[in-house]
Amino acid sequence: MRDRVSRHLFAAVAAVAASTVAPALAQNSCQPGAQPTPRQTEGPFYKSGAPQRADLVEPGMSGQAIEMSGAVFTRACRPVADARIDVWQADAKGEYDNRGYRLRGYVLTDAQGRYRFRTVVPASYEGRTSHIHVKVTSPGGGTLTTQLYFPDDPLNRSDRIFRRELVVSISKANGALTGRFDFVVE
Repeated sequence: MRDRVSRHLFAAVAAVAASTVAPALAQNSCQPGAQPTPRQTEGPFYKSGAPQRADLVEPGMSGQAIEMSGAVFTRACRPVADARIDVWQADAKGEYDNRGYRLRGYVLTDAQGRYRFRTVVPASYEGRTSHIHVKVTSPGGGTLTTQLYFPDDPLNRSDRIFRRELVVSISKANGALTGRFDFVVE
């Protein structure tokens, strides 16, 4: 079942990527007074102590690589420098590493609030569509815990916590898959 779902997800992501730019579902521009990015559950797989690293793809790891980027803004559209973006996710087989830090890490935003990390497109697993868990912690501020989703995943419709406004914009250029999502924090 999982292999069939993984093939469907990869086909869906590839179809979106082939169109060059996915529909603008993700929050990709900040407007003053923007609504904060929706919060979602941390889930059972968060593990503190992940290393700071922008490349989560390890040698020999299977799956479609994707470079994720975006920015962190306040509701007034001011960039948030030095925000910590913690990431954890399932691998291309829908499995989490609960013993180590495979596909876990964090990056800090730059002076313009921008972040970037490289990972693989996660597979879905029993009861969940493909997603990446994220915690955005502002310096001196609170923490936003949420999840990012992929466009056209056939399991989006049946995932009980899926939110359309948390879908990543996907594009493909020169054979590389990229995703973009901007966070708005309170």
